[in-house]
Amino acid sequence: MPLGEVADISIIYGPNQISRENGKRRIVVTSNVRGRDLGSFVDDIRDQVSKKIKLPAGYWTEYGGTFEQLTSAKQRLLIVVPISLLLIFGLLFMAFNSARAALLIFSGVPLALTGGIAALWLRDIPLSISAGVGFIALSGVAVLNGVVMLSFIRDLERQGKPLQDAIIEGALTRLRPVLMTALVASLGFVPMALNTGAGAEVQRPLATVVIGGIISSTILTLLVLPALYKWFPSRFSLRRSKKGLNT
Repeated sequence: MPLGEVADISIIYGPNQISRENGKRRIVVTSNVRGRDLGSFVDDIRDQVSKKIKLPAGYWTEYGGTFEQLTSAKQRLLIVVPISLLLIFGLLFMAFNSARAALLIFSGVPLALTGGIAALWLRDIPLSISAGVGFIALSGVAVLNGVVMLSFIRDLERQGKPLQDAIIEGALTRLRPVLMTALVASLGFVPMALNTGAGAEVQRPLATVVIGGIISSTILTLLVLPALYKWFPSRFSLRRSKKGLNT
């Protein structure tokens, strides 16, 4: 039986390749994003697709590629960041054997995060995964300055100095080490923050967060931490005050 008896034969243009996923046909539309962050770009695409395109029944859209990796990385950061902060607090508690001292030093973390966010805003850099990694690294550096300052003040208290004198002497004595620690950490990230070559989209957010956060945390550590320690003294000061009341 001739084929023309059971079918209409014609030559037409068709797709050169038919892709399938899970047994269903798939059409891939790719694009490269430059000059803006990937998250807001996909949000704009979703908004335009929902307004201007009506998909027939049985059709749907999914956003994959780098955006899919970005979404999975954000979900992992939601787990990694709290765990990192808890580990930092636990190490501080083990080092000072005092929840009060650990909380005082841990107060430098939000101060540092504020500076990192301000630095991103000033440079008009979007919040990305590399910036989130920078916040994790920044938390450790910010805590280091507080440890240097508070440990020396507590050593002066152990020697029997009054709280006010211990805070003043500790802040003045540890001013140079704190500034040196901050300068070494921040200046090391300057080339990454100014990079315009390959990998700049990853290096610049990370370096910007660290530099901005170190500057803010250092300034506020030198000014705020001694004041907070005066309001919430350590157990050494409390013991001496109780002894004074008993006598």
